[in-house]
Amino acid sequence: MYVLTAGPGSSSRTYRVYLGKHNLKVEEDGSLAIPASKIIVHEKWSSFLIRNDIALVKLETPVPVSDTITPACLPEGGYILPHDAPCYVTGWGRMKTGGPIADILQQALLPVVDYATCTKPDWWGTQVKDTMVCAGGDGIVSGCNGDSGGPLNCQNADGAWEVHGIVSFGSGWSCNYPKKPTVFTQVSSYSSWISTTMASN
Repeated sequence: MYVLTAGPGSSSRTYRVYLGKHNLKVEEDGSLAIPASKIIVHEKWSSFLIRNDIALVKLETPVPVSDTITPACLPEGGYILPHDAPCYVTGWGRMKTGGPIADILQQALLPVVDYATCTKPDWWGTQVKDTMVCAGGDGIVSGCNGDSGGPLNCQNADGAWEVHGIVSFGSGWSCNYPKKPTVFTQVSSYSSWISTTMASN
């Protein structure tokens, strides 16, 4: 079984993956900590250009599905989210710019910003590529430091939740800077890489 995450911070050090976790400060029924047996970072990951910001973490043992732990659904390869699609970012990152790290898992509604808008010069311009997806940018709600590698979840037409994005980067000035939406690795752009990597590892 694998966990999808971002490239930064993924190294050969020892990692444990927490599943079914909500509050980091307390022991919770239904949560598990499983060691990572292998971390596979995209071979073209660039921390300088922030490209191909995706990695797979192979877990050491199988994970039982339960009320608190269930596999994520992935979107169809090449799928592009429409402008204003309601999606949610979750994470234990900072509660505000320069603020404390969250103990309890946070969630925020971030409407998708289409590629044409997000690549305007007064938005992200050429920093955003077509393998990324932008969401938010209202200057009020966003991802923040510590959320990197977390998911952007969107509900499909059948009601299932799919992981469409992986938190990649945001504004260096402020977490909630207008016209600087949170930028995610677009999972649908990496469907082949995900399948091939899992099959060969």
